[in-house]
Amino acid sequence: MAVSEKHTIAVLISGSGSNLQAIIDASERGEIPCRVGIVLSNKEDAYGLDRAKKHGIPTEVVSHKEFPTREAFDRRLIEVIRKSGAALVCLAGFMRVLTPVFVQAFPHRILNIHPALLPSFPGTHGPKQALDHGVRFSGCTVHFLDEGVDTGPIIVQAIVPVYDDDTEDTLAARILVQEHKIYPMAIRLFFQGKLKIEGRRVRVLGEPKIPEFFHRNPDA
Repeated sequence: MAVSEKHTIAVLISGSGSNLQAIIDASERGEIPCRVGIVLSNKEDAYGLDRAKKHGIPTEVVSHKEFPTREAFDRRLIEVIRKSGAALVCLAGFMRVLTPVFVQAFPHRILNIHPALLPSFPGTHGPKQALDHGVRFSGCTVHFLDEGVDTGPIIVQAIVPVYDDDTEDTLAARILVQEHKIYPMAIRLFFQGKLKIEGRRVRVLGEPKIPEFFHRNPDA
């Protein structure tokens, strides 16, 4: 599927940008029908900005510290994104809670990735919450952003086992591997028009089913 000029995305980051890199790589391999048009960060030292520059992607830093309110900060982000012409906004480790001003500017056009199987363990430190609760499986979720915190309609999830000797870091690393797979998948489904939102539920149209999909932990 050829990438048209309207198929551009804006990616918002605050840190290393490993999910940004996964998106860039998927785009360059032709696995998703879009390109990253701009990368924005609220932190000027975010390594993800360097990743973008290595691929010739425009970047911009919008520091939240320079704005009197969250809404004022969000309005500036909206201005930059609209100027870029992005058809989709992807949050990839963007460590700011966006206000309704931002969400309403791009209805059903904002994706977020979270390191837990939502609706369990929203907010920060998903892997730590999973360990503290003693779950046997954790994972990650890509969802549409709404006005709550990690409450939007779920698009795709991936499962990872939680081992008895896991630490927050080892579990987070295992989850991150899956994040890099499902975020490009969700973006592809969006641009292929395969996502249909019905209330809280997102129906994925025309994707193959996996029969008798089953995991057990601990395994026999």
